[in-house]
Amino acid sequence: MEKRKLQKVTVDGVEHIYPFGTPYREIAADFQTKHAHDILLVNREGKLCELHKTLDRDCTLTMITAEEKPGMQTYERSAVFLLLKAFRDVVGGENVERVSVEYSISHALFIRAKGNFTLDQALLTRVEDRMRELAAQALPIEKKSVNTDDAVEMFRKAQMCDKARLLSYRINSHVNIYTLDGFFDYFYGYMVPDTGYLKCFGLELFEDGFVLRLPDQKDPDRLGAFRPSQKVFRELHDATQRSEALQISNVAEMNDVISKGNATQMILAQEAMMEKKIGDIAEEIASRKGVRFVMIAGPSSSGKTTFSHRLSTQLVACGMRPHAIATDNYFKNRSETPRDQNGQYDFESLGAMDIEQFNTDMTRLLNGETVEIPQFNFKKGVREYNGDYLTLGEQDVLVIEGIHCLNDQFSHSLPKESKYKIYISCLTTLNVDDHNRIPTTDARLLRRIERDARTRGYSAQATIRMWPSVRKGEENNIFPYQDSADMIFNSALIYETALLKPYVEPLLFGVPRDCEEYVEAKRLLKFLNYFLPLPADDVPRTSLMREFIGGGCYKA
Repeated sequence: MEKRKLQKVTVDGVEHIYPFGTPYREIAADFQTKHAHDILLVNREGKLCELHKTLDRDCTLTMITAEEKPGMQTYERSAVFLLLKAFRDVVGGENVERVSVEYSISHALFIRAKGNFTLDQALLTRVEDRMRELAAQALPIEKKSVNTDDAVEMFRKAQMCDKARLLSYRINSHVNIYTLDGFFDYFYGYMVPDTGYLKCFGLELFEDGFVLRLPDQKDPDRLGAFRPSQKVFRELHDATQRSEALQISNVAEMNDVISKGNATQMILAQEAMMEKKIGDIAEEIASRKGVRFVMIAGPSSSGKTTFSHRLSTQLVACGMRPHAIATDNYFKNRSETPRDQNGQYDFESLGAMDIEQFNTDMTRLLNGETVEIPQFNFKKGVREYNGDYLTLGEQDVLVIEGIHCLNDQFSHSLPKESKYKIYISCLTTLNVDDHNRIPTTDARLLRRIERDARTRGYSAQATIRMWPSVRKGEENNIFPYQDSADMIFNSALIYETALLKPYVEPLLFGVPRDCEEYVEAKRLLKFLNYFLPLPADDVPRTSLMREFIGGGCYKA
């Protein structure tokens, strides 16, 4: 018998020997006791590998659990596959017209289902029971490479027309199809090796659909708390209906529009819908006679600056006189700025703001006094006064943008009726297809990568490296207050990923293979590959997207 070739595998700095062809699952099993949660993938020197793959070279491996972002994405994707299989088993595949994974809300996925069945909690309980039966059997989730033309025909016959149309735009000769106990589907990303890895999930009726509850990445063995923001959900729901009215609810439908030369109308329609929304907000503010402070907050790369400018224009059209104030000018002097647990200045905490000075100045303005507005000198780290005086007249209103604007502790002395609070975020509803959603955080990250490169000279690697810390600040200082807003403004534009593609792709290709950020860069590149590129020629200078790609008419 021929002796099997041996390979060197380094894990946690220690070299081990395994035979050529050993499945990564077997290698992962040798290190499972060192991890609190199931190993779901391995990272082989910057390349994510599913556990059914086999060892074919000397390499360094890092184990990935659901505590890491790629692991949780894999768990979520696999749980969706399990749900789809179980749903068809319970109601019968011939009775399912459509099951669509819409968006993420509070550690869960909102899903809508149509067909010859009654969607109620009793049905969901049967589907969840079937999911647990399939999970207990540890059925293999198998991947096979299929000729792209054959895959298109497979999905067309299976009445999954969204996938057939999506794959018709793929230039690769083959695509990967996953199968589970006779049911097949196409997914953007990786899967666990079998259903036995899927232990933590739940189904609940919610609004006009249901939710698939999932674990919290911080504690993958327990379901995350389900406390959805009703206001954010309603905006996502309404945005989905607007997209469906335009007949652009997934990437394939948008690619159809671009390839047929109809992109200009799509862009102008989206921009008109956004402008109408901003005008409606301005009219509501003008109708509330006591409002003197428009407070705007939202996560990074939501387009707050452009939104503030466009809202100010609409306020002028309503007969008001808006004045912009940046809360950054009320930072405490650097010597008084608190530090985080790592000893770094914590500029995002409420403690970094001179709350009392802000409230004193705003109260005086409200009382008709003249106030000298400070400017923060970021180079010197001190607040300065340079003769910028302001007095509020009868039609004057302050447009205030900042991370803490929704937190009433920041504006504690101002009467509630004097404030109109707006939460702005890029709430993406366009999805790859019915079973592959686009996270809203991906849309914001792509925006930020391009803006950072254009305005700050940052590499995509640097932006990706900073992103987790940016997200942590949002979770602490913005998201808890979003439901206190008077208005939710969705800054997502359906065409934006296609627009950003030619800008962001070269930046992502510049991320070195040997750095931690490469895995995320490669994932984003694969994601962008689904989109046809869209030129910026017809994007108006007033567009919110100009804040990121440049060429806008507003000052930053």
